[in-house]
Amino acid sequence: MSTSASPNVPLDLAALVDDLFRLLRLKTAPIAMQLFETVAAMEAVPRIRRPKGSIHTTDQIVGQAARLGFTVGITMDDLVGPQCGAVLGLAPQDETWQAGKPFAGVWFATEADAAAHQKAMHCVPHGRFKAMAVSPLAAGRLPAPDIALVYANPAQMILLVNGLQWAGYKKLEWGAVGESACADSWGRALVTGEPSLSLPCFPERRYGGVPDDELLMALKPAQLAKAVDGLKHLSANGLRYPIPPYGVQIDVRAGMAASYGSK
Repeated sequence: MSTSASPNVPLDLAALVDDLFRLLRLKTAPIAMQLFETVAAMEAVPRIRRPKGSIHTTDQIVGQAARLGFTVGITMDDLVGPQCGAVLGLAPQDETWQAGKPFAGVWFATEADAAAHQKAMHCVPHGRFKAMAVSPLAAGRLPAPDIALVYANPAQMILLVNGLQWAGYKKLEWGAVGESACADSWGRALVTGEPSLSLPCFPERRYGGVPDDELLMALKPAQLAKAVDGLKHLSANGLRYPIPPYGVQIDVRAGMAASYGSK
């Protein structure tokens, strides 16, 4: 079944995820993320779970969806502090937050370095949204997911990038804020609407359960469908995962002829 759709036709999210598993052999289920203007709208999501008397990082909430298959909703009251909430627009990016003093001497040498880090982060503007939910993308439980999150190893991820670039090519460029790398993935994708690749940071791996070998791509579901369509074309051309090593001492001409049309 085709996973592409016109602007007026909803995506078949289950088919999209099936294609991703078939084409990239992912280990981790892609998930959806949606921001909500009211808590009631978030709590109306089918089979939604809410933290009960426990405080989490956003990394843990995302990890519950990606690693355990849960559909989870949170407000700022469920998060450990303003750093997690600010990225989602659930906490204000006020002067105290911008100063980033708790990071000085721990993650950065000086208070000036910490403040520069805070300024570099992509954060959803504060005020509009009151809640957030994540859920396995294939479940289709979120009514209008803002973005999808795809965890993949570097070889899988470069093919996903190649899929995005199959048609309507453009160079994709990202940055790295280091600590709080969620600002590079879901923060950037929510703010800019652009596919956003990140190197998951220490807290994402310590608290969110992200394995050593996984990167994270955040992008709109329609962009993911475009990437999957590109992956299908690449696969038909023999460019697929896993990428078989050719050998560092083998005459390269036969392999290059297959992949690049070289003589």
